[in-house]
Amino acid sequence: MSSIYYWVLKAPMIQPELIWMLAGERLASGFHMYKDVVDDTGPLSAGVYWIIHLVFGKNLFIYKFIAGIVILFQVAYINSLFIQYKSFEENTYIPAAVMIVLFHLSFDFLTISPALMGSTFIVLALGQLFSQTVLQKEGSDSVLLVGVFGGIATCFHFPLVIFLPFLIVAGIAVSGFSFNQFVLSLIGYFLPIVFCGLYYFWMDALPEFIFEYFFATRIIDIYSHVGFMDVVVLFALPILLALFGYFVGAWFKLITVNQQKQRQLIVIFLVFAISSIFLTNRSTPYQWIILIPALTYFISQIFIYLTHAKALNVLAVVFFIGVPLVGYSWLAYQKNSGNLRSYEVKYQEKHKITAGKRILVLGDDIAYYKEASLATSYLNSKLSNRILKDFDDFADMASVYQEFLTERPEVIIDQESAFENLIKRIPLLENLYQKSGEDVYLLR
Repeated sequence: MSSIYYWVLKAPMIQPELIWMLAGERLASGFHMYKDVVDDTGPLSAGVYWIIHLVFGKNLFIYKFIAGIVILFQVAYINSLFIQYKSFEENTYIPAAVMIVLFHLSFDFLTISPALMGSTFIVLALGQLFSQTVLQKEGSDSVLLVGVFGGIATCFHFPLVIFLPFLIVAGIAVSGFSFNQFVLSLIGYFLPIVFCGLYYFWMDALPEFIFEYFFATRIIDIYSHVGFMDVVVLFALPILLALFGYFVGAWFKLITVNQQKQRQLIVIFLVFAISSIFLTNRSTPYQWIILIPALTYFISQIFIYLTHAKALNVLAVVFFIGVPLVGYSWLAYQKNSGNLRSYEVKYQEKHKITAGKRILVLGDDIAYYKEASLATSYLNSKLSNRILKDFDDFADMASVYQEFLTERPEVIIDQESAFENLIKRIPLLENLYQKSGEDVYLLR
């Protein structure tokens, strides 16, 4: 199914993928996230991109390959979870098949995004909650792991911070955490975040880490790569099937007390998963990937509990053929209508001016980076504007001038006139660069 996206529909590289590659490349050059790379990518996600670049370089295929491994792990883990804790009466691989199909709903699910990596640890935390529900453990290991996995997920992808209240509500209301277990879970949750904070404190970048990762992503403009209603249309079929699956399970099957607790966990999980979407600052389908475990649980109930043969056959066709077909059709339509212009990296003739050079792009058209490398720390243009346009802060202006003087980007693409205004404020920069074209500055 994945091959149709890439070989038939020619799914494009997306802008976030290029951002992640550039961050990994700069970290591999000896720089530090947030201090030397202005962006809101999670610290652990940035670490993964750093390792990928060290080993494989700028390689889009590796992003897809590693994502495939992570997806298979999630599928195997969720299916084994349902079997181990008797979520359904039968030991079945239907949830695995359902989950694989759901991962092919959108082409950008199939890349190693922070959302995919973070959701993996949320799934692991969910597994620990399942163990508390079914086995009623008195030990503290699973309680601690619930928090640790939740904290790690937050360090991969900030919107997953919404699962802190999920762990609290689910732990107390469903899994029956005692006060001591609740406190232990909270300690486990904050451990990974504190360790990340300590690392950036040692790197003299703690304020940048706190601002760029925890706060700036909520106050800068949202990147509307894909319209919200376009994503809702994409998810309409699986959400409708999940609702139908919920009613099938509620009406046609008597469940045990443990299965009832598991259903409550999944319902609460789904509510918080939907809430996390509203914390994202990039409007894209892959931000919705966290919904997949809950959708898998409810849709699986259709094929496990429904006994009417004709209805079951129709629903099987609708799901196993309809869901991937919706994804393929959605991508084809978005490409043909030009709606992906602000999402895809469309490399054209004008972008070749930067091939093989160290450059800086101040604007949204980052395709100039596809065959080039980032110079200076200003990767995220919206976050960088707080520094580059802060003309009243002499410390910021001195820092900006020093960075341009030290790194000397060979080409600057000034799409928002930020550098033009900067030259007026720091005339010494005019000695370094000459204007060539409407928004291009070349190193003298």
